[in-house]
Amino acid sequence: MKRGYTQVYTGNGKGKTTAALGLALRAAGAGLKVFIAQFIKMGEFSEIKSLKRYSELITVEQFGLGRFDTKPLPRDFEAAQKGLNKVKTIIFSDEYDVIILEEANVAVKHGLISEQELVNLIVNKPHDKELVITGRSASPQIIDHADLVTEMRLIKHYYQKGVRARIGIEK
Repeated sequence: MKRGYTQVYTGNGKGKTTAALGLALRAAGAGLKVFIAQFIKMGEFSEIKSLKRYSELITVEQFGLGRFDTKPLPRDFEAAQKGLNKVKTIIFSDEYDVIILEEANVAVKHGLISEQELVNLIVNKPHDKELVITGRSASPQIIDHADLVTEMRLIKHYYQKGVRARIGIEK
C-alpha cells in the first residue's frame, strides 16, 4: 500500500464493527494482510468464526474480557495494555497492511488504555499502514488526528422494542 490513512468509526448507532470487518474482507480480497485487535469483546462471535476462513490474510486477537458496563478490574487493564503493546509491535512490522483496533475508543473512555498512547500510535504509524479505530465515544483528540471519521447515529433500533441480539446478525 502506497499510503495508509487513519479511519475512525464511532457513534451510538449500529455498524461500527460491521464497517471495519467489511474493510478487512475487502483488504484481504485485494491480498492485503489484516490484524484485528479486539479490546473489549471476548468469545467466538459469528464474525470471528467467519474471519477464521481467511486466516492466511486476517488475524484476530482478543484483548478484552467481555465486560462492557462494569467497573474495570486490574485484569481488564492488563489485557488492554497487552493488546496495545502487541499493536505497537505489529504496526511497525512488515507483517500487516491494515490494523483494526476494535472498541479502542471504548477502552480509552474507560481508562483501559490512555488516549495519548492511541494518539501517539496514530501520529507515529508508518505512512503505508491503514489504521482503523472503532467504538463509541471517540475523543476529540482521536477525531482531530484521524483522516476519516464516520459517526454512526442511532435513529431507530429494534433493540428498543426488546429484540435481543440475533445469531448471525448482531452476534
